[in-house]
Amino acid sequence: MQIYTRTGDDGETSLCNGQRVPKDSPRVTAYGTVDELIACLGIARAAGLDDESEVLLQHVQRDLMTMTADLAMPPESACLLRRRLEDHDVLALEVAIDGLEQALEPLNSFVLPGGHLAAAALHLARTVCRRTERLVVPLARAGETRWANVRYLNRLADLLFVLSRAVNQRNGRTEVTQ
Repeated sequence: MQIYTRTGDDGETSLCNGQRVPKDSPRVTAYGTVDELIACLGIARAAGLDDESEVLLQHVQRDLMTMTADLAMPPESACLLRRRLEDHDVLALEVAIDGLEQALEPLNSFVLPGGHLAAAALHLARTVCRRTERLVVPLARAGETRWANVRYLNRLADLLFVLSRAVNQRNGRTEVTQ
């Protein structure tokens, strides 16, 4: 099977239901940025994490793949999706955040990204997550996607911040604050 199809050479792509749309449409931009976020999380995982964080981020990557499919499917065809993110997925992120925060010192200032390579990669993923959130919000407002996707991204950015702090702490790296 060839990886190239030439069907996108005219600046259009197909959504999951076969509908052709411009590659720079808000929907395609949003799910493309989710894909970028998934790759950033892959960099963080490759930089070296403890087993618990590794499992957590694999699960998050799978959730984000679910979100990508959701964003790539117009609302009128969403019934074809096998799974969508729900509020219990957001709650799972909150539980992870709460667990990580218990072991961290209280934060009294801004943190400059850095320290351990995985922590820096998590900060990069956090910023991509916030950009993704800003791209998904207008789609949710227009009824083109579900608010559960926005809530998930909002909570995920918080998780990535807390996880970056935990990675630095586990690896004996002092956070530089501003």
